[in-house]
Amino acid sequence: MIKVLDCTLRDGGYINNWNFGGKNIKRMLNLLRDAEVDIIECGFLSNKNKYNYNKSIFDTIERVVKFIPQNKRKAKYVCMVNYGEYMLEDIPQYDGTSVDGIRVAFHKKDVEGAINFCRRIAQKGYMLFIQPMVTINYSDMELLKLIEVFNEIKPYAFYIADSFGVMKKSDLLRMFYLIDKNLDSGINIGYHSHNNLQLAFSNAQALVEVNTKRTRIIDSSVFGMGRGAGNLNSELFIQYLNDTIDVDYKVYPLLQMIDEILNKIYAVHYWGYSLPHYLSSTCNCHPNYASYLADKNTLTVKSISEILATITVEKKGGCDKEYIEELYLNYQKHYINDEGAIANLSTIFNGKYIIVIAPGPSIEKYYESINKCINQKDTIAVSVNFISERFKCAFAFISNEKRFESLVESKKLNSRETKLILTSNISSQYPNDINVNYFDLLNNTQAVRDNSTLMLLMLLKKLNVKDVSLAGFDGYTHDNIENYADKDMVLTTSNKSASDLNVGIIKVLNNLYREIDIKFITPTKYLDLIEINKEN
Repeated sequence: MIKVLDCTLRDGGYINNWNFGGKNIKRMLNLLRDAEVDIIECGFLSNKNKYNYNKSIFDTIERVVKFIPQNKRKAKYVCMVNYGEYMLEDIPQYDGTSVDGIRVAFHKKDVEGAINFCRRIAQKGYMLFIQPMVTINYSDMELLKLIEVFNEIKPYAFYIADSFGVMKKSDLLRMFYLIDKNLDSGINIGYHSHNNLQLAFSNAQALVEVNTKRTRIIDSSVFGMGRGAGNLNSELFIQYLNDTIDVDYKVYPLLQMIDEILNKIYAVHYWGYSLPHYLSSTCNCHPNYASYLADKNTLTVKSISEILATITVEKKGGCDKEYIEELYLNYQKHYINDEGAIANLSTIFNGKYIIVIAPGPSIEKYYESINKCINQKDTIAVSVNFISERFKCAFAFISNEKRFESLVESKKLNSRETKLILTSNISSQYPNDINVNYFDLLNNTQAVRDNSTLMLLMLLKKLNVKDVSLAGFDGYTHDNIENYADKDMVLTTSNKSASDLNVGIIKVLNNLYREIDIKFITPTKYLDLIEINKEN
């Protein structure tokens, strides 16, 4: 027998911070019931944060009950607890009127404590779901020991959790047969997938086709909504089951859910297959590590892979932002002795009027006025991360490896009058380039710590330049295409990232203003805020 467990309100919540809205939570639970989904996950039970009616994270089971339809029909309703995030004493004895089951997810390092927690849940009378996260990281012997313990506790289901979406069909079936052979016959086997390698659907089909008498529970979410590259799509999977085995799930309520609720979330918070999610799966680590590095828009795919490969086994299970930032900075550091380069640049820039040309779209509209400034006596123009064909720039400052590789591939570096100032994280074989230390030019604001224009301003500060004019430093918008004069330079930036970048840049500019007289010669989001700060 196959049963479907829908986890949209729980796993899908990683996408929108579980903020579905109270009305929508009720609507979704009703639609899932109408679709005749076997088991419906209502969300998380957690004591970590203050309860919010609009979120599918609940601090008590009583709160959950208010959302569950009075007529459950055949559906079972469950919640998940991340071990360590909910107090056992806050879970009442099961009385048949609340949630039917509790899913307990735990990391390998927490096995001993999780076993005791699970035993108490079972004693309280709930359907108990055992979810050893990243199950593929357990050796056969470790898995057999776990099975032996839970054969005694007798949970409702024992899960294979492909937390990072790394399992191929052969991995899944090998693990399934090991569990199937050794697990008590009265315990169901569950499978929770992530779609980082686009294998969730085919793996689920493989489990359906397994020749076994044991009931299998397969997790899915409507529209595939879920962390990382998302989950198995409920609407696709139940249609597949309708077509292949003797069941009659109702697909239309799930399509209603997509149309009425999830499409609106998807328009703001994209989920699905992506390069970072692929890279995280190949390194068997938390997908947020790869996303964090990719969001910086400074690294090539090769560099992201190399950084991910250095993550220790102990750190792979969860995303530690301070840890990955440290790995990132260490990777970029590449310390060199740049005393000679700094002295040389100081001599060149001494007494000159400096114009910094960033790649914002305003440099096209204000081309003539920028060129007029550049052509003034004793003026040096420095472009940021691009070689200008329209402006006569003596230097191009490049600190972004991704931008540099793009320039190499375009052959724009082969014949040029512009001299490069490269930070030490970039390897170049071009003669006469000037190399400066990457690490010395970072600021203390994490969102923009290595923003290239700010790094150039930090360098100019180090060179004792007192007056700088900025062009093309327009500020980030939520429309990525509108952020660059050259559309070939467009990089994907999320709405939140764009806002964080603008706030961080304003903070750093205000600090730099104390030592450098910065003027804007093209329109920018930053001007008024900086001038107000300067007056104060």
